[in-house]
Amino acid sequence: MTDHFDDENNVENEKSFAEMLDDYSPGSEAEVGIGDKIRGKIVSIGRDSVFVDTGSKIDGVVDKAELLDKDGTLALQEGDILELYVVALSEEEIKLSKAVSGIGGLHMLKEAYDKAVPVEGKILETCKGGVRVEVLQRKAFCPISQLDLDFVEDPADYVAKTFDFLITTFEENGKNIIVSRRALLAREQEKARKAFYETLSVGNVLNGSVTRIMPFGVFVKLSEGVEGMVHVSELSWSKTAQPETMVDVADTVQVKVINIETDKRPGLLKIGLSMKQLIEDPWERAGENFHEGQKILGTVTRCTNFGAFVEVAPGIEGLVHISEMSYKKRVLKPEDEVSTGETVSVLIKEVDLAKRRISLSIRDAEGDPWINVSEKYRTGQALEGILEKKEKFGYFITLEPGITGLLPKSNIRKLSEPGLVERLKEGDLIPIVIEAINPAERKLPLAPANTDDEQNWQAFADRSNSAMGSLGEKLQHALSKKKNK
Repeated sequence: MTDHFDDENNVENEKSFAEMLDDYSPGSEAEVGIGDKIRGKIVSIGRDSVFVDTGSKIDGVVDKAELLDKDGTLALQEGDILELYVVALSEEEIKLSKAVSGIGGLHMLKEAYDKAVPVEGKILETCKGGVRVEVLQRKAFCPISQLDLDFVEDPADYVAKTFDFLITTFEENGKNIIVSRRALLAREQEKARKAFYETLSVGNVLNGSVTRIMPFGVFVKLSEGVEGMVHVSELSWSKTAQPETMVDVADTVQVKVINIETDKRPGLLKIGLSMKQLIEDPWERAGENFHEGQKILGTVTRCTNFGAFVEVAPGIEGLVHISEMSYKKRVLKPEDEVSTGETVSVLIKEVDLAKRRISLSIRDAEGDPWINVSEKYRTGQALEGILEKKEKFGYFITLEPGITGLLPKSNIRKLSEPGLVERLKEGDLIPIVIEAINPAERKLPLAPANTDDEQNWQAFADRSNSAMGSLGEKLQHALSKKKNK
């Protein structure tokens, strides 16, 4: 009974051992290939070799001497991560190396060429079209276009430096060797790009580096070989924001992925990004920051035939209707009063949070000159005004910018010499008397001053033609500025 039980136990143990052996024994082919770059953890350190977990059924091995520091010490320990290339492969062993380097024969260079294994090379000097590179004590040529992924302005900057290269041409028994660093970098970049794409999805929040600034947006590097674009409309809630004022090249920025599309170029994606969507929508707090009757400064963003839009805070835009532009004159074109980019003072007339609208007024911010007209003027007061416009029914006389009264033709005819008034031109000074004041209807009836004294009129006309009084000069100056605006 006991023997039978032991036999069953042994059978189970044997099966278990067989299964374990099958799980851990190397297959006929490893899961890596020659030329692959692997990233693995050091599992043990021997006297001459370092063993690395390759992620396959076979551990990789790299010569310890290749990993020593300049002073001959190994500053590594079990658990450290290494990045190495597969340079040889069999069922029993995966040979790893930083790159093919050192003293080697032509057969090593030919094998590196055939199997696309990187070789270590030192750039010796510049030459026509590129640089001379020493690989395994043999000279090779690297075209300037193959020296880096980006445009190389001065290849002399690379002289005396050591890099890994791929042999792209091996001819005439090693007499003609052409190498490329760009091809190796592109290969590694493609692997990094694919790995990044696997994790990419709309809604991701990432950190990136600004690479280019264009009028239409900003390009941001998200990973090796991966760029996305923040359109100008996604830079800020403000509609006046310009890319060149928001960021500089090399700035680190946080972005949100808002769109992913297949690019026309094979294997690439077009990635739309946003910076403003990581910032609170300013309309969320508009009710706290803005209220009716508030006087604030804003920037004109655009003019239309019905008014001008003014940004009062980043992302908060209000409308100044054309009827709200001036108390002092009738505005026919908003562009005659304001221009895009101009800073203006506005008064908030209404805030509609549901529709995200703010109604603004420029004229109320400046103040209605008719509000205190009864305090500044009185009935029967004699003073001078500027003849602004002649009409069939009378003359419009400006007392100050925004305050205009009417001198009816019937009052002009009361003069014994009405021609003295009729000969005046628009812009000339004219003495008048205020007959009545009606602020509610904005009416100010006028009469000619000194109607019974022609000598006084003639003296005034002569003075007006030779040199105006100080009040007249100020009025004319104000009116000319208004007309030329």
